[in-house]
Amino acid sequence: MTPLLPREAPALASSLTVGHSFAKGLALAAKKPFLSVNHMEGHLLSPFVGEEQIPPHLALIVSGGHTLLIRVRSVGDYQLLGQTLDDAAGEAFDKVAKMLELPYPGGPEIEKLAKTGDPTAFDFPRSMLNEDNLDFSFSGLKTSVLYTLKKLPNPRERLPDLCASFQAAVFEVLIAKALRAARREKLSLVTLSGGVSCNATLREQLSAACHEEGLTFRSSPPSLSTDNAAMIAFAAYHRLRAGQTSSLSTDIDPNLKLA
Repeated sequence: MTPLLPREAPALASSLTVGHSFAKGLALAAKKPFLSVNHMEGHLLSPFVGEEQIPPHLALIVSGGHTLLIRVRSVGDYQLLGQTLDDAAGEAFDKVAKMLELPYPGGPEIEKLAKTGDPTAFDFPRSMLNEDNLDFSFSGLKTSVLYTLKKLPNPRERLPDLCASFQAAVFEVLIAKALRAARREKLSLVTLSGGVSCNATLREQLSAACHEEGLTFRSSPPSLSTDNAAMIAFAAYHRLRAGQTSSLSTDIDPNLKLA
């Protein structure tokens, strides 16, 4: 197999410009194919890193900037089924962690505290849970946490319960919508990827829910859940196998859509 020189989008424009330009120059000098890869496609395919085939499946991508439900037919053939209408799930974790005066990034800190908390202690809203669509909204949940904090005499004493209850509200919606999408699209395989998929509770709960529904579940390993070069190279590998390369005139697009 010819070595790849992939670059990615979306991301910060300044970073993309530097990396994109360097990769183009390297491709020219080495006389190798150049592939411009969507960063989210790397997350999308990361549960299959090392494999030769990407089967049809329902993908849930949960990160700091995105919350997406994607129907994957094959490499490059993706259909957007649902997305967040405001904050991404990972963004909500970070913002709530800041309210709770926890270190950044907030996801791991909330997960750690939630392990000793009561997920039923606070009745936070499950936004859009019962609406007949596959979209998400987490801004209302974030606001509810803020109002709850203002009412508590000593929020620091309730941090585990606050974290567990917030996390439970996010995960209930993610899992319900993912299963709903899989049923509607008649897909038997569900995948989980993106930075928030590092959360062991989310992986365990979605895996159990899929098992109960008779669905197969796969997630990217924690080492490939956050941003990494391996997932980008893997996406480029499959694009090249499909006979696709990018023109050296390809420009960056920080807002490039996956589907």
